[in-house]
Amino acid sequence: MTDYVSRNGLVIVALLALALVGGAWYLFAGKPSAGAGDAKGMSGGQSVAVVTAHPTRKDFAHEVEALGTLRANESVDITAKVADRVAAIHFNEGQQVRKGDVLIELDNTEARADLAAAEAAASDSRSQYKRSQELFQTKALSEAQLDQLHATLLANEARVAAARSRLADRVITAPFNGRVGLRNVSLGGLVSPGGVITTLDDLSIVKLDFAVPEVFLSTLQPGLSVQALSTAYPNEPFTGRVASVATRVDPTSRAVTIRALIDNRDGRLRPGMFMTVKLVRQEGQALMLPEQAIVPENDQQFVYVVEDGRAHKRAIKIGRRRPGEVEVLEGVTADDGVVTDGTMNLRDDVAVREQPQAAGSPARANGQT
Repeated sequence: MTDYVSRNGLVIVALLALALVGGAWYLFAGKPSAGAGDAKGMSGGQSVAVVTAHPTRKDFAHEVEALGTLRANESVDITAKVADRVAAIHFNEGQQVRKGDVLIELDNTEARADLAAAEAAASDSRSQYKRSQELFQTKALSEAQLDQLHATLLANEARVAAARSRLADRVITAPFNGRVGLRNVSLGGLVSPGGVITTLDDLSIVKLDFAVPEVFLSTLQPGLSVQALSTAYPNEPFTGRVASVATRVDPTSRAVTIRALIDNRDGRLRPGMFMTVKLVRQEGQALMLPEQAIVPENDQQFVYVVEDGRAHKRAIKIGRRRPGEVEVLEGVTADDGVVTDGTMNLRDDVAVREQPQAAGSPARANGQT
């Protein structure tokens, strides 16, 4: 029994010795040397490598965004002035027509008969008046009788003009160059005054009407450039010019309506289309910074400005944005060197060392060097 206990004790002692040897090896051989780690830490504490850039003044167009609706340059519903039967149709749906082209002919039998009767009466009155003038010269006819015959002649000539007008109402022509729409009548059908036969639109130019807040009224004038986008043609802007500005401001919305003209000779834009409009008020210069230089915190924006080898955190006020750049309204000037790469490693009043940015390599948005 005593031998058994002694052997167990020796085993325990051997195990403890092995554990001590393994721990010592881990501490002195497996763990990196404290000197190397300290050197690395000191190197990081001395300075942070950053890339800087100066804010630059660049051309920046002042834009106003709005929503607009397209209208045809000229648009009309083709209707009849009289009630009658359709005798002939001279257009196809969607056809391009010119001013004066005949679109519809209505039955004109009765109108022609009325014109013939009026012309016959006028001819008879003309003959009687001519004979009465000869009789008046011989004193066989009084002046009052001559005046009565002349009045009758004028009345009959007026009836001829009215009959011709009624006959002309049976022929419906295009009032201007344009494209006809859908046909709403058929041959032999009865049309009535005000009934829409078809539509006619001049689409060579389209009008874009949109409203902007009255605060921009002082800078609005004809000739300003506009760009419009439609969901029918995504990523394809249509360019136009402001033609006129409304003379009144809407008292409810406090907005003023603007009308721009867009060239549409290819016919892709149609009246009634909804468009997103960008109105370029004027070209100006703005102080611009790369977007990755901005450090947002809550509702504020900051940048790091390098002065005397140290980075100083500075609050700024930003304005408009465009891809990759931000307009700076307050906080920095064109002489300040602003950190554009390395902001993730910075704190206020940290020592930095400036490094040139590699040619053709854009500053990285994550701020790592």
